[in-house]
Amino acid sequence: MKPYTYFIVTLGCQMNERDSETIAGILDTLDMYPAREAWEARVLVINTCSVRAKPEEKAYSRLGQWHTLKQDDPRRIIVVAGCMSQVAAADIAQRAPYADIVIGPRNLGQLQQAISQRIADNTGDPIVIVDNTDLLPEGLPAHHSDGISAFVNINYGCDNYCAYCIVPYARGPEVSRIPAEVIAECRDALETGYVEITLLGQNVNSYGHDLHPTMEFADLLLEVGALPGLRRLRFTTSHPKDISWRLLQTMTAIPALCEHLHLPIQSGDNEILTRMGRGYTCEHFTQIVSAARTVMPAISVTTDVMVGFPGETTAQFDNTMRAFHSIRFDQAFMFKYNDRPGTRAAEIPDKVPEEEKQHRLAELIELQNNIGRDINRATQGQVFEVLVEGPDRKTPGALRGRTRQNKIMIFPATTDLTGRIVNVRAGEGFLWGHTGELA
Repeated sequence: MKPYTYFIVTLGCQMNERDSETIAGILDTLDMYPAREAWEARVLVINTCSVRAKPEEKAYSRLGQWHTLKQDDPRRIIVVAGCMSQVAAADIAQRAPYADIVIGPRNLGQLQQAISQRIADNTGDPIVIVDNTDLLPEGLPAHHSDGISAFVNINYGCDNYCAYCIVPYARGPEVSRIPAEVIAECRDALETGYVEITLLGQNVNSYGHDLHPTMEFADLLLEVGALPGLRRLRFTTSHPKDISWRLLQTMTAIPALCEHLHLPIQSGDNEILTRMGRGYTCEHFTQIVSAARTVMPAISVTTDVMVGFPGETTAQFDNTMRAFHSIRFDQAFMFKYNDRPGTRAAEIPDKVPEEEKQHRLAELIELQNNIGRDINRATQGQVFEVLVEGPDRKTPGALRGRTRQNKIMIFPATTDLTGRIVNVRAGEGFLWGHTGELA
């Protein structure tokens, strides 16, 4: 085993992916370098997710595997980072007492010192740093995974406290970054050679409300969109209650801004939305989507949805099915409700039976998959602008990239076009996107 190497596993959302880049950058400053496999690494890091039970169980499974590696070489250091560390530190201590460092998502500024301390003395109790009122210091190093697309955080935390969601407890109250700091990070990424930037936040639409003076997200988009070298601009995630007509109009005024909007609906029933604490109605949501499609006819709209929220009746689930029939999302991330300890929904009685939740989820998945395929098949023959990400692992001689609508395009090519933007004529349409040919 090489003495100073690290291996990082990331679970969950793009916010976690960006945090893992920071973790890697911090380890780089300690003269470590990434290992290809866990068994090669001195430092093992799992960046965890607590949104649902499944990623938590994945985390414990991986930690169990790493425990075996640590038994083989006690010098190994196991780090548990991310949302699970923040909300389940006591559980981690019980189920994975061999973890050396447990650190929350807002405490990464203290990771370097914790690692150095553990290298110097690999005995004693775990180092636990979980304070979600901390602010991440500016200027933390980052080890980006490629030179094409860069993630840039614009705000941290969330103030919405939806009934089912653990994120506000895991990532703390919402705090907007200073615009100049966001712009500087974007400019640095572009000067390094990145061509695409994705602005990240639990709720990007509420960016700037806590600044002095306040600033709208639309204004930040205009500033980032004007940076030289920017070819593509994306953002996620939007909350329907905070999206504005001005934001939709601004999207059309920025040439680099991609025609894609991720807008979680969560339910198509107004009573369920109220009990979830979402702050909008299905009618309002539908109006937003209609307005977006009016100003940007080529836009793709994706969503998140949950079935089986406590007390959801068959009629209320049918309202969600009707909403999906009517709105016709390009893609949806679909889940069945599960209790998250510490949330309001976990205390709501009248739980939907597991078998019924699974039945509803399967019914919704079938509907949405058919809609997604139909949408993509309807655009066969159209030419799309594609940012090439690299070779497709499953198709010899083919490259893989994404359209401005954030759909995958796979096409044959005789030269490496990675990092370039090319025009591709869409061929056969699938659930995930298209195969095609260079136009």
